[in-house]
Amino acid sequence: MSREQHIARTFVELADTLVEDFDVIDFLHQMTVRCQELLDVTAAAVFLTHPGAQLHSPAPCDPSPTLQRVLDAACGEGPALDAYGTTRSATAPDPADAAARCPRFTPALKAAGYTLATALPMRLRQENVGSLLLLRTGESPLNADDLALAQALADAATIGLIQARTIRQQHTVNEQLHTALQSRIIIEQAKGVLATRVDITLNEAFEALRRHARQHRVLLSTVAQDVIDSGFTPAAAPAPPQSNTATE
Repeated sequence: MSREQHIARTFVELADTLVEDFDVIDFLHQMTVRCQELLDVTAAAVFLTHPGAQLHSPAPCDPSPTLQRVLDAACGEGPALDAYGTTRSATAPDPADAAARCPRFTPALKAAGYTLATALPMRLRQENVGSLLLLRTGESPLNADDLALAQALADAATIGLIQARTIRQQHTVNEQLHTALQSRIIIEQAKGVLATRVDITLNEAFEALRRHARQHRVLLSTVAQDVIDSGFTPAAAPAPPQSNTATE
């Protein structure tokens, strides 16, 4: 397979997030592997935003302990954080001020055997999802063509992640609407059952269901289901009349 064919296949892979069983970790791992194959880099990792933290790296291409220490440090300082914060490409600081600017990242990078670190932003318009960190063991920086390809890969991955998130959110909304509809049907049935059982109006039956749900901190639909399934009568409603057999 030629490099051009490999690049084309990679972009197709990064666009394929419409499947039901989309796995974000596998997706990001594949992204880092393709960076290793297509670019003049030794390792790659994707950093994403995460609630409660600035960045985290869920899928390095090599889970070795030395690389993990680099990634742990990169979450709080260095080019990955700079690229995310500025939405521009960033490199590790010059050795002259590296110790002052990145006291954790620089020693970890050196201990792992990497000499160069470059990061690219992962952003689509106003959506800033993270950054792509590329590590090298050579002495020369990435050339312009590799940098352009790396940014294109980062852009494609960003689009894929945002698209997958949108699909998941839509599924969640659809599920919530379906659940709401089903709950509404159950509640309407329970109102009719309760109104008939204790001879009250539908509005009174609904108020009885709602009052019991609030007092006992349970879902209104759960109370309604109990009324239908087990003959439960909320205490707020009048008790059903008892049938008395007169004794002669």
